[in-house]
Amino acid sequence: MATPRDAWDLDPAVTFLNHGSFGACPREVLDAQAAFRARMERQPVLFLDRELPALMDGVRAVLAAFLHADAEGLAFVPNATTGVNTVLASLRLSPGDELLTTDHAYNACRNALEATAARTGARVVVARIPFPLASADVAADAVLPLATPRTRFALVDHVTSPTALVLPVERIVASLQAKGIDVLVDGAHAPGMVPLDLESLGAAYYTGNCHKWLCAPKGAAFLHVRADRRAGVHPLVTSHGYNSRRTDRSRFRLEFDWTGTADPTPFLCVPFALETMQELSPETWADGWPGIMTRNRELALQGRDVLCRALGCPPPCPDAMVGSMAAVPLPDAPDDAVPSVDGVEPLQTALWERHGIEVPVPPWPSRPQRLVRVSAQLYNRPDQYEALARALRELLDEERAARPRSL
Repeated sequence: MATPRDAWDLDPAVTFLNHGSFGACPREVLDAQAAFRARMERQPVLFLDRELPALMDGVRAVLAAFLHADAEGLAFVPNATTGVNTVLASLRLSPGDELLTTDHAYNACRNALEATAARTGARVVVARIPFPLASADVAADAVLPLATPRTRFALVDHVTSPTALVLPVERIVASLQAKGIDVLVDGAHAPGMVPLDLESLGAAYYTGNCHKWLCAPKGAAFLHVRADRRAGVHPLVTSHGYNSRRTDRSRFRLEFDWTGTADPTPFLCVPFALETMQELSPETWADGWPGIMTRNRELALQGRDVLCRALGCPPPCPDAMVGSMAAVPLPDAPDDAVPSVDGVEPLQTALWERHGIEVPVPPWPSRPQRLVRVSAQLYNRPDQYEALARALRELLDEERAARPRSL
């Protein structure tokens, strides 16, 4: 079995501190996926028609056990954004209804909310959560007072993408749902980063990615729907399950389990990813996934503290709100620093092109303000964050030197 540092096929010339964007799949998991694909192509009808349903049931059972979730409420989707769109498309809204979210919501999902509001006449209400912030209560107290009698639905991130905050979803979900407001938790980053118990959380809807911190192949994610909401949720694609006469499966299962021909191998590899990650350096991570989460969190905190010292700033949030990622505010971008066509900050480009460091530098809350967000996975090492700190100091010094002096 490979050790954590050589289990991935990542380019050794690159300091890869951006696991959070798309994940990275260990070689052994990719080998398992190749084996499934070869098996499928040997006899596609046998595999897709006769063998796949039982195989997917097995995957669902394994994932449900990991998530502490009801397997019957798990639907497989290609990514968490699809999970969010699936729920939004299933809502019955009226003009004047309110959809509550935060300003830390993932841009794609915020767009889906806005599109839903435009289609239905509803209104998106945005809670402003400050960053830096002093406590998790600050986040909850920013969200909960905005719930009104018109609030029908809330979309709340478990782990925010730009600011890497682990939000107090337990308190937020309980408080909002006590008022009759259904909550969809966008847990894109949560599986494999923080412990999950979806049954105890009790959210009406929860979606998460398996291709990020679980390290499954790209295209593996899930949507969990609470039992009392399943009848009203339908996949984005209507297919054979809509009018199926089968009685051995629920309508929810029949509609979601087959939405048309696609590659099922990313989902089939989820158990392999869970097992592969557990087996990496078993002498160090003998307690399996809890140990992986603890190790990655400790490394993320260590990397954050290295950056804070280099930048001369205090930690922007309590340690308890950090998972396997951490974000640190940077000095404002200079006026002449023009982002690329797709919005990438020049500083991020310079870190990649001049120092071989892959790390995101997102604007927050809007340009010229910006952050640097680091990730921690088993293949990362403390010295990589030191290298990032040195590179940032050099590039920020260059930015300061190039600024015009005041008269």
